[in-house]
Amino acid sequence: MAKKDNSGIEIIESADALKKEFFKAEGFLEKNSKLLTIVGGGLLAIVALYFGYNYYTQTQEKEAQTALYDAVFSFEADSLNAALKGQGGNEGLLSVADNFGSTKAGKLANLYAGIALMNQSKFKEAIERLDKFSSSDEVVQGKAYALIGDCYMETKATQDAITYYKKAVDFKPNKFATPGYMMKLATAYTEAKDSKGALDVYASIIEQYPASQEVVMAKKYKSRLEAEAGE
Repeated sequence: MAKKDNSGIEIIESADALKKEFFKAEGFLEKNSKLLTIVGGGLLAIVALYFGYNYYTQTQEKEAQTALYDAVFSFEADSLNAALKGQGGNEGLLSVADNFGSTKAGKLANLYAGIALMNQSKFKEAIERLDKFSSSDEVVQGKAYALIGDCYMETKATQDAITYYKKAVDFKPNKFATPGYMMKLATAYTEAKDSKGALDVYASIIEQYPASQEVVMAKKYKSRLEAEAGE
């Protein structure tokens, strides 16, 4: 026998009632043993997959970091070909990026590779590499967007440059890097003959970042554009 308490929850009072509940449970187990085995096996498979994947990704990350070390050393020594393609049996940035693209080190290899390719004036290839890089870091990711914008400016694809400079400006704005990205954006607007767009950006720099080193040039270029427009 059972009754409900004030909260409406059923409370088993007698031993006989308690036995009935146990028997119900046993009956369920007997009838559904195959189902429970399948479900239990599925859970074990998911758990095994989870830990297996974590182990795999950690191993991949370590391998990627080891492979990246020598490539970055060559990069910092301005040996760009060695950095990109590797030497002496060591992997280069391109190989690390392609083989370990899902790891942090692999993504970082794409960033380094993009910069190296830019320095070789291989702007299309640089864009492809830089576009594969992703990070939540406010400085590095913004810089990557700006570099893509620079590549597009070099290839005279001004509208594409504007798109990526905007991404750089809008990505976690900060007083250290954002004013510089805004100057690049204003320059791209000017190159595209969009004086209003450039003026709006210069005005934003002056208003939002009055203590930045870019504000002096922003005022200068804003005045020049206004004079040209006869304002």
